[in-house]
Amino acid sequence: MDFLEKTFGSCGLNGFQGTSPSDLIVYSQSSRSEKSPKKMEQKKDDHFVEQNGVRFAGIHLLLEFWGASGLTDQAHILQALHKAAVAAGASVLKSFSHEFSPYGGVTAIVVLAESHISIHTWPERDYAAIDIFMCGDARPHDALPALRTAFAPKKFEISEHLRGLPPGRNEA
Repeated sequence: MDFLEKTFGSCGLNGFQGTSPSDLIVYSQSSRSEKSPKKMEQKKDDHFVEQNGVRFAGIHLLLEFWGASGLTDQAHILQALHKAAVAAGASVLKSFSHEFSPYGGVTAIVVLAESHISIHTWPERDYAAIDIFMCGDARPHDALPALRTAFAPKKFEISEHLRGLPPGRNEA
């Protein structure tokens, strides 16, 4: 039985598509007793973002769309999320949507190599909550025009959070 099978069971890396053993943190026999991770040799960086001398995991945008349209059409919603991801320079891995009854609200997510974009809609209130989290070289703010065009909100609010800041450090 190899390391991956022992660690992840018979699924191996199936649950980690696009992941190679060099991307994983493993515990060697000696480090296991010390409770410290030993990073396997890595060919690429950790995809943290650096802005103004601060390193963090990524930018997390929370959007509130009021008076929005197109909130019941799953195909339209997924197309909008895909366009937003491409505009932000992100790589789409998978997407999924689900419609709720009785009002036709939709929850959709586009999983990105850089993280995700998701939406939850309440068409009976013309409202959508959108979540964009991206790391690496992706530009989450560049996703906004595609989303505003697709859903045409009359009013919107955006909040930004820097994820993965060192403990005790406030947002930059």
